[in-house]
Amino acid sequence: MRRSLHRRPAAAAAVLATALLALTACSSQDEGGDAAPKAAGPTRSAAVPDRQAEAPEPAGPTASATKGPVVPDSALKPVTGSFTEKEKKYLSGRVPVNTDPAAVLQTGQESCQRLERTAKRDKDAAVGAIISGDIRDAEAVVEHLCPAQKPLVATAGTGFPDGTLTRPKAGTYRALTTDPACTWRAVGADGEVLASGPATGSEGPVRAKIPAGTREFTSSACYAWLPA
Repeated sequence: MRRSLHRRPAAAAAVLATALLALTACSSQDEGGDAAPKAAGPTRSAAVPDRQAEAPEPAGPTASATKGPVVPDSALKPVTGSFTEKEKKYLSGRVPVNTDPAAVLQTGQESCQRLERTAKRDKDAAVGAIISGDIRDAEAVVEHLCPAQKPLVATAGTGFPDGTLTRPKAGTYRALTTDPACTWRAVGADGEVLASGPATGSEGPVRAKIPAGTREFTSSACYAWLPA
């Protein structure tokens, strides 16, 4: 009888320990297994050039003319070799003091390469990149480093970027994106909405008709606009 009494508490303790372990395992699964998967982010419009796919924005000096002290034109010399006359004209006023001119030139050349690659695949995307400022200092880059792309700059000059434009020219415009989130509205001098365009969800480009007398044209998620 004594042996039987000693075994029963030990057996009960073992059963209790097993139950506690099972409860702990279930609690861990509840905490980690029920997490909802993250929703996928919005897709980028096919008409908008992917900055990472095309070329990452180069680090270091920008292509735009600097506001601080710059290297004088007479001192624009690479470590080895020499610059062409067109390269010198591009670099004039663009190289910050204590910066390698070749690095600034490389930034401009990379912008040219990106613009050329994009134009081969989709001219609208290349024009949109100029209008929106995705290609930094595009006019100077094209003028001096890739003049064959001047038609793109000329076309970009007829459009305007996404956002708010005051006193726009009346007419019909098309957005350089197929993003269904693109919306726009034209507002008159008295604040009255003269026309608007909600997202349609269509695959084609969004079109906007700007009436005469429009004081402000505002758009969102439309990337850039060109005359239709």
